[in-house]
Amino acid sequence: MTDYRFSTAPDIAALERGAVLAPRFDAAGLIAAVTTHAESGEVLMLAWMNDEALRLTLNTGQAHYYSRSRKQLWKKGETSGQIQTVIEIRVDCDQDAVLLKVIPAGDGGACHVGFRSCFYRVVVDGALIESP
Repeated sequence: MTDYRFSTAPDIAALERGAVLAPRFDAAGLIAAVTTHAESGEVLMLAWMNDEALRLTLNTGQAHYYSRSRKQLWKKGETSGQIQTVIEIRVDCDQDAVLLKVIPAGDGGACHVGFRSCFYRVVVDGALIESP
């Protein structure tokens, strides 16, 4: 198991085009994490990661996040059974967001209110409608 340590990119070129993972956490120490289903491409959720959550995800191959409301680390699926096995991790061009491609276990869902995706509602004329 690799013990990941994150460095700071020495310049913009290294940040945007280099081979070193240098995530840019915000002032609260967080980075946005978009999670998609590795096979279908469906967006499952948006969550946040701190340094520890990203390191644990890289080290274990299972998605870990940071809960802003509970102010604590959480392993996705630990209580629901919807453990997310990470197939691929990508960073955006300036390394301030990550994309996780995962295979969810359990019932295959990701949403804590019981839907497959946290994005289960559509905005129509300013109102929210559940998507089929």
